[in-house]
Amino acid sequence: MDTIANMLTIIRNGCMAKKQEVVVQYSKINEKIIEIFKREGFILGYEKDTKDNHPVIRIKLGYDEKRRPIINALVRVSKPGRRVYVKHEAIQPVKRGLGIAILSTSKGLMTDKEAIKNNIGGELLCKIW
Repeated sequence: MDTIANMLTIIRNGCMAKKQEVVVQYSKINEKIIEIFKREGFILGYEKDTKDNHPVIRIKLGYDEKRRPIINALVRVSKPGRRVYVKHEAIQPVKRGLGIAILSTSKGLMTDKEAIKNNIGGELLCKIW
């Protein structure tokens, strides 16, 4: 199973249904991606919890004053059946800099802007705007 794709789908569906909070399966990579979402302002917060003796992450989704979700789109780029790798010269800004791309690099997970700044390429996991 692709836990990253599952997490992104749960967040996307939660935003469309105007949920205040969604629960996703815990994994280290999911937690790192959610940390980046929090740092970049796409979610309000998160906490680790247990549900039926399984570790989960509760994500608090954000909305603007007109009740529109902060997250407009989440796209999984690199998939288990088709990995997508980019060099730092080939990283393109997402929606002209309004969104971010998350890369898995040799230095850990980072945004596209951080990867360009550090001259590091890697696997392009997902894009959010």
